[in-house]
Amino acid sequence: MFDLFRSRQKAVRILLSVLLGMVALSMLVYLIPGAGAPTGNRNDQVVAEIGKQVLTVQDVEQDIQRAMRGRQLPPDLVQAVIPQRIQELTAERALAYEAQRLGFEISDKDLADNIRSIAPQIASLTPQQYREYVEQQIGQTVQQFESNMRLGLYGNALEQIATEGAIATPQEVEAEFKRRNEKIKLDYIGFDPVKVAAEVKPTTDELKAYFDRNKGFFTVPESRTVQLIVADQSKVAESIPVTDAQVQSYYNAHKDDFRTPERVKARHILVMTMDKPKDQTDKLKAKAEDLLKQVKAGGDFAKLAEKNSDDTSSAKNGGDLGWVVHGQMVPEFEKATFALKPGETSGIITTQYGFHIIQVLERESARLKPLDEVKADISKAIKNQMVADRMQNLADQARAELLKAPQSAQQIAAKLNLEFVNIDKYKQGDPIPQAGADPQIGPAVMALQKGAVSEVMQAQDKLSVATVTAINPPHPPEFSEIEGQIKTRFQQERAVQIVADRSKKAADLLKSNGGDLKAAAKSVGLEVKSSDLFSRNGAAEGIGSGSYFADVFDKPLGTLVGPTNVGNQTVVGKIVERQAADMSKLAEQRDSIVTQLKSKRRNERQALLRDSILAKLTEQGKVKIHKDVVNRLISRYRS
Repeated sequence: MFDLFRSRQKAVRILLSVLLGMVALSMLVYLIPGAGAPTGNRNDQVVAEIGKQVLTVQDVEQDIQRAMRGRQLPPDLVQAVIPQRIQELTAERALAYEAQRLGFEISDKDLADNIRSIAPQIASLTPQQYREYVEQQIGQTVQQFESNMRLGLYGNALEQIATEGAIATPQEVEAEFKRRNEKIKLDYIGFDPVKVAAEVKPTTDELKAYFDRNKGFFTVPESRTVQLIVADQSKVAESIPVTDAQVQSYYNAHKDDFRTPERVKARHILVMTMDKPKDQTDKLKAKAEDLLKQVKAGGDFAKLAEKNSDDTSSAKNGGDLGWVVHGQMVPEFEKATFALKPGETSGIITTQYGFHIIQVLERESARLKPLDEVKADISKAIKNQMVADRMQNLADQARAELLKAPQSAQQIAAKLNLEFVNIDKYKQGDPIPQAGADPQIGPAVMALQKGAVSEVMQAQDKLSVATVTAINPPHPPEFSEIEGQIKTRFQQERAVQIVADRSKKAADLLKSNGGDLKAAAKSVGLEVKSSDLFSRNGAAEGIGSGSYFADVFDKPLGTLVGPTNVGNQTVVGKIVERQAADMSKLAEQRDSIVTQLKSKRRNERQALLRDSILAKLTEQGKVKIHKDVVNRLISRYRS
């Protein structure tokens, strides 16, 4: 089978011509409403029929669930994408049906090789392990998984034939290079609605009138009165008593943790010879000897290291290496360092890195830190060992008591020495910082009914339990409830209109004054700004994506631009400079441009092939999509 669609034989070229010809003819039927509409009785679990194969409600639901588990599809968008996904799943099966009708075959070996290519680890699994892998990692039965893989291979066979001839001509490559790399520069006036909104100062009467005119746009969403009991790790740790006996016992059991080896605090200057020509060694050694003379003569070691040392990481700190112990340094360096007394400076020490000058600042003998010195650290360590279990126990106890008395959260928190939090009118999307920064806590709270108690919720270093004491249904608001929201909306709408009026005024003035931007800017109380040179695919400094100006790249110098909405502002300006693409760099980009143009053409052909085959089979009655089953499926997700 694979030899068939890799072939360049005449028969394949004929088949390609037939397929592409079929595209043009069948698209006409596909665009006729009602074409291929099903009739007669059918199973109410069958979404679509493709030959003798069926696409079931279960197939669609499993596909949707996989997308939701992978967070590729938000739950509130499911009903909107179901028709599109059904169309895609049906098209996949239609493509496979047509491939089989044309004589393509996918052997078990072809299937196995393809599965191994996308999941090499499968090759080493036993049949039982393979089944578990597919069910757990992919969420399908082995039969479903292999059937879907086979469908994909049939589709790939046809698509590869349809896309084999995709090419990018030299003229197309050159045109695309010019399109990508030509640049323009704008002088412009930028109108920012956010700044304008801040200037809008509505009166209370204006806001009330606006509210009266737009009551339908405002609603107070459902809210809850939420009470939380929170166990904060730092606060729980503070409440854990640690006795002197516990500290002593810990100290006795972990004395090795409190032993410090012999160590010295040192700094050095390095004149590096590594990776430098051998004939420079004498010159570099002479440099090191000169630096040593300066140190011996009372020179500032830190300043000399900062200016001359090739160990850049320590040079910026005056050559300081901090405290070092045995085993941290190369042998020659270590031997010299530990032979020095505090305040002493070495001679020239040669290592694999180069020539060193070492100075020891302090020295400490190996010792066991006394208990008094480490008592605070031990106490903290003991608390850290105990706090996790203590927090879980407290949270579990709080939840158990809250289940018995949901109205007693404050008393329970006080009894257990935990934090009590009351949130009035909590709404979907509101943060709950007292419980920790976790986006899952809010939805968990909103899912609770009145009097219900949540599971123990963890966020960062906090555990919390929530209960809902009241649910306030959505309702039309009073003015006083949302005055701030009304003001914000009023300012935003007014700002949009002001920006539209001012930008139009500036644009009209530009047309009448010969393109004098300074005069136009002055008339609206703003200044003229300049972008840098930018391309269609680049970014205009201070403005935004160059794609907003794609339609003016072919215009001459002096062309007026706008008003154009660009991101968060509106722009009025003109083209003041053009820069043609540098054709000498075409060779550097040719391969990537060819690849992208061919990929684009292949994608277009693939999409057209799928649509045309689906249309042809629908016309012939080989494909039937049952609209009533689709509608019932959508309504289930809507409800």
